[in-house]
Amino acid sequence: MPIFLDVHKIPFKEDHLKELVDSPIDEFGVKHINLIYNDRNDVCFCLLDAPDHESVVKHHDKVNIQCEWIMEVNLAKYNSIKKD
Repeated sequence: MPIFLDVHKIPFKEDHLKELVDSPIDEFGVKHINLIYNDRNDVCFCLLDAPDHESVVKHHDKVNIQCEWIMEVNLAKYNSIKKD
C-alpha cells in the first residue's frame, strides 16, 4: 500500500497522538505509521499507510482536520512499520 506524509496543526493532546499511532486501520483503509509533532510550533506530520490520496483526505475530514498538504512518499527504511 502507498505511504503518505501530510502536515497540519496539532489537533489533539500529546497522549492522544501517541494512542493514534497504535490505532487499527480505519474505515478508509488508513493506518498510522508514525506521527511527528512539535508542540511549540503547533505542527503535526502524519506518516500514513493508505490506499490513495483521497483516503487520507477522508481520514482527516472525519475529525475536522484540514491538511496543508498531502504527498505520497517512499521510505528508505521499512523495518519499523507495524502491520496489523
